[in-house]
Amino acid sequence: MPPSRTNDPRVLSGTNMKSLLEHYYRLLKVVLTALMGLMIVPVSLQILSRYTERVDRYIWTEEVARFCFVWIIMIGSMIAVRDGSHFAVDLLPHPKTSRQKGVFRLIVHFGMILMAVVFVRYGYDFAKFGFIQKSEMSGINMLSIYISFPLAGATWLLFLAEQIVDDIRSILREPAAKSQ
Repeated sequence: MPPSRTNDPRVLSGTNMKSLLEHYYRLLKVVLTALMGLMIVPVSLQILSRYTERVDRYIWTEEVARFCFVWIIMIGSMIAVRDGSHFAVDLLPHPKTSRQKGVFRLIVHFGMILMAVVFVRYGYDFAKFGFIQKSEMSGINMLSIYISFPLAGATWLLFLAEQIVDDIRSILREPAAKSQ
């Protein structure tokens, strides 16, 4: 007799997936906070070197600050997709029912999926290119920066899949409006 899908430990339930995504989301917030704190170091060194003669001028600090900033932007965009706090433009009329709201959100989310697929597809090529490059000033392998693009796209896809499930639930929950 084959194992039941609910008893099979290899199958992730919706609750387990939501929990996993929630932990990933929290990890992203911690990493974002750490990067913002880390970025203070090279920026402070830049400021001190400009206004005092006691601190040597470091060229690598600008580059490290820029790399931290790229990661901050990409992780911030991942968090914004999960929160739904990203930039939005109202192109569609305001929905009158929760069903319409679900349909409109679904349309927006599919547009975001297209952008996420572009980031994954071309970001992967970009990251491969970065693997063979090193930063001129700090000597950091550029893969460590370029990998943020396909990672962001993949994370957007994960978070959007979660939101699309919620959209479909809200569409199916409310009965269709009867025509008069």
